[in-house]
Amino acid sequence: MKTMKAVLIHQYGSPEELKYEDTAIPEIQPDEVLIKVMATSVNPVDIKVRQGHDKFAKRTFPVILGWDVSGVIEKVGNKVDDFTVGDEVFARPNVARNGTYAEYVAVQAKEISPKPVTLDHLQSAAIPLAGLTAWQGIFDHGELQAGQKILIQGAAGGVGTFAVQLAKWKGAYVIGTASQDHIQFLKELGADEVIDYKKEKFEEVLKDLDVVFDTIGGDTQLKSLQVLKPGGILVSTVGINDPDAVKAKGIIGKAYMAQSVPANLEQLADLADAGKIKPIISEVLPLEEVRKAHETIEKGHTKGKIVIKVA
Repeated sequence: MKTMKAVLIHQYGSPEELKYEDTAIPEIQPDEVLIKVMATSVNPVDIKVRQGHDKFAKRTFPVILGWDVSGVIEKVGNKVDDFTVGDEVFARPNVARNGTYAEYVAVQAKEISPKPVTLDHLQSAAIPLAGLTAWQGIFDHGELQAGQKILIQGAAGGVGTFAVQLAKWKGAYVIGTASQDHIQFLKELGADEVIDYKKEKFEEVLKDLDVVFDTIGGDTQLKSLQVLKPGGILVSTVGINDPDAVKAKGIIGKAYMAQSVPANLEQLADLADAGKIKPIISEVLPLEEVRKAHETIEKGHTKGKIVIKVA
């Protein structure tokens, strides 16, 4: 049995459950490729799976977390025509399967795309899950158009930083909420207006918006209903708390989980190569320090992404 280094959990629980150890290199199916992982990144969904949240809690242990990858194809299944050994690719693999906190990962060929040419593997690994979440949230579900006004809740986070850049690229008027120390940074990313949520109540200063993109939920989401115009769209990555309140306001509420769509990944890669979007990386850690990344993200207020350097 050929082995690799990986970070696994053997039961649900705290960051202490993340163990750096040897495990078998995955076998690939005919429609899959084996990727040598150069880098991955840590997302909030990783935390939820580790904690055993209901919709993620039917796993066979041990489990490898992590669902971003940038790397090099090491092996190709006999039904794969579009990729060859040595290709540099990036992807958001299927969240129902073992992930990318590992030296190798088996991924269905239909889930991968060539990585951005102008970015290295560390930068490319920061894009897939957060970039797809932002793209699908504001364009597919939020139906954002040029000239419209969008509020991005949690604008300085991994998904939020992509949402700000993509909405600006589309030609929208972009408003973000963030803490004081992220205001200038978000304006440099393209936000037209940034509200310090600790000092100002966004629901008192905003009105008649076309789209609210919510990555926070709870009370923030309920207050967001007040700033949308009739027929406006509330899009949430964390579920719709009160469908009745949404309906009563005459607005549209949509909750979703990002899907792995290579066409979207290609669009994100093209925009990155054209200099229209860039991944924001707050920290790069080695694979054996994934636990530290989980602890940091659980505290909240991470700026952009934490990337894990594997190879």
